[in-house]
Amino acid sequence: MAARVSTLDAIVIGSGPNGLAAAIALARAGRSVRVHEAQSTVGGGTRSLPLTEPGFLHDVCATVHALALESPFLKTLPLANYGLDFVQPDAPFAHPFDDGTAAVVERSVEATADSLGRDGRAYRRLFAPFVARHAELMDALLGPIGLRHPLLMAQFGISAIRSAESLARARFDNERTRALLAGAAAHSMVPLEKLATGGYALGLMVAAHAVGWPFARGGSQRVADALVAYLRSVGGEIVVGTPVESLEKLPPSRAVLCDVGPRQLIRLAGDRMPGRYRQRLERYRYGPGVFKMDWALHAPVPWRSAACHRAGTIHVGGTFGEIADSERAAWNGRVHDRPYVLLTQPSGWDQSRAPERKHALWAYCHVPNGSTADMTERIERQIERFAPGFKDCISSRHTMGPAALAQRNANLVGGDIAGGAADLAQLVARPIASLNPYATPIHGLYLCSSSTPPGVGVHGMCGYYAAQAALRGSLR
Repeated sequence: MAARVSTLDAIVIGSGPNGLAAAIALARAGRSVRVHEAQSTVGGGTRSLPLTEPGFLHDVCATVHALALESPFLKTLPLANYGLDFVQPDAPFAHPFDDGTAAVVERSVEATADSLGRDGRAYRRLFAPFVARHAELMDALLGPIGLRHPLLMAQFGISAIRSAESLARARFDNERTRALLAGAAAHSMVPLEKLATGGYALGLMVAAHAVGWPFARGGSQRVADALVAYLRSVGGEIVVGTPVESLEKLPPSRAVLCDVGPRQLIRLAGDRMPGRYRQRLERYRYGPGVFKMDWALHAPVPWRSAACHRAGTIHVGGTFGEIADSERAAWNGRVHDRPYVLLTQPSGWDQSRAPERKHALWAYCHVPNGSTADMTERIERQIERFAPGFKDCISSRHTMGPAALAQRNANLVGGDIAGGAADLAQLVARPIASLNPYATPIHGLYLCSSSTPPGVGVHGMCGYYAAQAALRGSLR
């Protein structure tokens, strides 16, 4: 551990992937840095806990890590040397239908296209060019808007700027293929008729083909633990169980980087925050929340379609229209009776998640921000719809609504796991419209959370770019 100094170069508040990435970037640049984490364990959205029964391990929030593999910064770190190992399911994701079949996105574009009948050619034409250049594409998507690979981004933008609804209808004839696209687009937590939701689907599906949708062996906590171990190896410090209530109570430092949302930043800065900037942050919008469930199962999920047993992630929601209606409801403040359910089944490939012959299961649905509705029955009924007998496999369950999620992680305001509504307006202006969204009007204070570009995901790029802003600014 680095020797303590009277004045640190930087303090980072929060040990989520962005906070840790910021700290690592600063430490590698030769700056002294200490991370303060309020909770007793590190990780933010990458924590794992035994939520149900002894021997079962569940990811509290994030569990699929395609963007960690595609991250221009994280992939430069030797995290495998610090215990991080990714395990790939046989197929990234599947989408079951009421007739007992399922559409599957395979690692291979060709294999996926071959399974889509008359839509196969259109699928191949849409995805193959971007998968072939996925490293450049992700460098652009996870980089400053419009600054990298402009020709490639222009080609991508023709489809990505469209709504998922428009893209699906323009490109595909088969309702099954359209539903497959809807399931990926709905990760955005934005109504599928809104602009740029097509881009969410394209980006996630390109990543599925290029690097897969893997799990961290031993739980998502291993991502955070590896980042912390590497941070310490390059001289950084981290202290846990140290909630920061005010910037005034921090020890001296030349810069403070906050892996928090706009609402928390206002509270931390207090009277130091200029009124106009505060007003702009107060206008920042949060999106739908989630209702999350974890199960301990004594048998695998009895999917009607055998193809679902091959996929690590299952999009449970039926047709494009059903998914679109569910996402529209949560956005507009309504609880949907047949919600879109995003489900992962990591224990099929990572035996550390559950005792022998048993399984750990994870799922959530989108609900209005701050909703108090208990979605347990609705979620389980949706799964049972495509896997009759599912409820008979349950040994125990654990539920977390928006309030419980926010209690575990203050950044999840109203249960919003995306760090703020991710519609087109807040992709461009996140958290405000600025050429340097990481810097604040307070000298030496920076924002490095998913409420800054490029937004949600375990990629660390918000932290990396905030660190670069600090190195060009108060840490020159």
